[in-house]
Amino acid sequence: MAGFLDRAKEQAQRGLAQGKQKYDDVQTQRTGNELLKKLGAAYYAERRGSGDPAATRRALEAVESHIVTHGDGFLPR
Repeated sequence: MAGFLDRAKEQAQRGLAQGKQKYDDVQTQRTGNELLKKLGAAYYAERRGSGDPAATRRALEAVESHIVTHGDGFLPR
């Protein structure tokens, strides 16, 4: 009986680890998408004459930093 419980516990822990990894992946994707939206908004405002080039630069740096840390999987293909 102890062997069965040990295996069940291992499976449950693996499931939890996989669920946490999936959650982290989704959060990383959402963060990347939000950074892209901010970059797009900053660029659009700059092109219309109401934005600040420094804001666009900061938004681009944030996207680039996210890519360095998490990869570019959130970018549209």
